[in-house]
Amino acid sequence: MSDAADDAATRLAGDRPAFAEPWEAQAFAMAVELNRAGLFTWTEWADALARAIASAQAGGDPDRGATYYRHWLAALESIVVAKGAARPEDLSRYAHAWTHAAGRTPHGEAITLDEGDFHGSEPIAPAR
Repeated sequence: MSDAADDAATRLAGDRPAFAEPWEAQAFAMAVELNRAGLFTWTEWADALARAIASAQAGGDPDRGATYYRHWLAALESIVVAKGAARPEDLSRYAHAWTHAAGRTPHGEAITLDEGDFHGSEPIAPAR
């Protein structure tokens, strides 16, 4: 994660952490780094995020704040596809592999991808 994302992850919003889950901080950091790399401008990002939020609201999201970083992730996925940095099928392939890897990883350990995760059809039970 970048220094900026590390700093943002440790800042407090009121008496709560800025991010509820580690993946939220990672999604934040990915957007920051992709902007720094020149993949998109902050204006393009704001437009993508606004579209993701509007789509979720149209689908019934009550928009109480708990799903904000899900919208952030949806915007990130849409912008990397729109900019040609990834194909939808690649995102789907990695999401499936991640789910498979998470299923085989014992609680509390870091999830890592290996080649078998890209070929497994169902997540396997984690080792104890």
